[in-house]
Amino acid sequence: MTTQKTMSPRAWGELMLLSLIWGASFLSIRIALDEIPVLTSVAHRVGWAALALWIVVLILRLPLPRSPRIWGAFFVMGMLNNVIPFSLMAWGQLHIETGLTSILNAATAVFGVLVAAALFADERLGARKAIGVALGFLGVATAIGLKNLAQFDIRSLAQLAVLAGTLSYALAGAWARAQLSDQPPQVNAAGMLTGSALVMIPAALFFEGPIRLDLAPVTWAAIAYYALIATAFAYLLYYRVLAMAGSGNLLLCTLLIPPVAIVLGAAVRGEELAPGAYAGFAILGAGLLILDGRLLRRRHNPA
Repeated sequence: MTTQKTMSPRAWGELMLLSLIWGASFLSIRIALDEIPVLTSVAHRVGWAALALWIVVLILRLPLPRSPRIWGAFFVMGMLNNVIPFSLMAWGQLHIETGLTSILNAATAVFGVLVAAALFADERLGARKAIGVALGFLGVATAIGLKNLAQFDIRSLAQLAVLAGTLSYALAGAWARAQLSDQPPQVNAAGMLTGSALVMIPAALFFEGPIRLDLAPVTWAAIAYYALIATAFAYLLYYRVLAMAGSGNLLLCTLLIPPVAIVLGAAVRGEELAPGAYAGFAILGAGLLILDGRLLRRRHNPA
């Protein structure tokens, strides 16, 4: 059985910073969507982030991959980790609250466990993980509200779009493990975002027309935040925390993001979530803690 890394104060600090950055990204995306359409918002996100990360790669003088297989893997990774989920979630945010989007986004960890169990022999779905997954899906269903799915209006479709995005994230994680584990993380991130930009910029031009640059300052501030801070910088920070704390501890980030997004959505946009959304997050959070496993280990091995 794998052991969980002990979190140093520095690792805790950077994990909290990453959670704050990603939690605030939901609000910044929603602000940008007040002026620019969905595909254009994603094109800005991946385009500027790719440029920033290639500058980092050049500064660090990291070797660039030359294999067509690696570049093909970058393209697939970009589709799974950026193009599909960014587009689905941005569209979803037009119709549901930023806080609810962040709650549903937490299902990424649940789908990740299922995808890994299906594809990798060392990720079997034991009893603990099965219970965690079941609670996770119960939490998602509670947050959405089954009566809302029965009505199946645009709001219900938006919530399902966000969930489809989380499934795409989970598939991206499996693809990265299988195809990109031998590349420097900075190169992986830059290559993935380049593949995404090669898709999103033409798509935005084709479906939404010329990409406008005469935007309001608040819109540019939102784009700068979610592209440079919440994407480019956050990817670099993510890999730092991963190296210090391990993938198991990074699961805690999933629990810390929604409270940030909920508070910001309420403070800045006056959003209010139904009680079912909070109940769903509580159940989903319990499922994530069971998947994490540390509380159960402490119960059986008290200090």
